[in-house]
Formats: sequence, structure tokens, C-alpha cells
Amino acid sequence: MLYAEAQTPNENEITKLFTETFAASEGEAEGVLIGTLVTKLLKDQKADGSRVFTAIDNGTLVGAVVFSPLLYADDPRIVHLLSPMAVATERHGEGIGQALITYALNTLRNTGTDVAITYGSPAFYGKTGFQPLSESIASAPQALSFPHGWIGQSLTEAPLTPLRGPATCVSALNDPSVW
Repeated sequence: MLYAEAQTPNENEITKLFTETFAASEGEAEGVLIGTLVTKLLKDQKADGSRVFTAIDNGTLVGAVVFSPLLYADDPRIVHLLSPMAVATERHGEGIGQALITYALNTLRNTGTDVAITYGSPAFYGKTGFQPLSESIASAPQALSFPHGWIGQSLTEAPLTPLRGPATCVSALNDPSVW
């Protein structure tokens, strides 16, 4: 298995992975929604500073995760938002997602990211160090429909202290329908 940051990601292949994975687990409409989101994220990647990490097994894309900047108006820390993440349906349960997230977090840590946040399953993401966040620690850029899924972690030696100011995400994620 090769885990790497995709410097020139194959946009069609990555979008297809997300669309098929989310359609299989959440239904066709969710697959289309997430596929469209990923298309926008990949299109804007160079301009907004998003980073794409992939898992490749024998030349086949089996996992991908996107981290994009999450800015807090009054805070100098570098924060990245993990969203979205997908592993090929037929490869679920093999630990690919956790290994890919761990690889990505280590890369982000080594390149200066202070905090990682995501919005998803605390049980799954907790295995890679994410902990529940209150909005007093880190405000979300949109209203949360699933507040207990707002989770994060410090990527430095320092504990996570409140991030100051309102949060702003990349334009592709600045859509209430994905929150």
C-alpha cells in the first residue's frame, strides 16, 4: 500500500471513488452531493491550499482524504479541516482509512499545521486521535446538523486551546447542505 500526498491528483478517479463510496453507504443522492463537493475541492485545490492524500494498492486508488484550510479570524494557528474521506467500499475494514488519516496528519504536522478538525463519526475518527469539540473551543463555519460529530485535535505538543474568532472554510465547503 502506498500512502502519499497527491501533487497532481487524478480528479476523475478521485471523484469517482467518493461518489461510489458515498452512494453505496448513504444513497445515490449523497453520492452525487459528495462527488460534486470533491469536484469543486479538486478544482480549487491550488488556489485555496487544500491538500489531497491517497492510498494506492497495486496501482488502484482505494482511499482518499481532503484537508482544506479552516481560518479563524483572530487566531494565528494553522488549522486544516478533514472533509471528505473515502475508502473503496470493498476495502472497508482493512484499516486503510485509519492508516491514510494517520499518514496525512503526520504530513500536516511536519509541515506546520497546528490543529486538525473534522465533522464525522467520533467512533471512527477517534481511532486517529480526534476528540469531541465544543463550539467554545472551535466554532464551525456553518450550523452543525450533527453537533457531536464536530471533533478535532492538536498536532503540536500543546493542548488544544480555544481557536479565536469566527471560522471561515474554503468556498466548496461553505455550503449549508454539506454540514
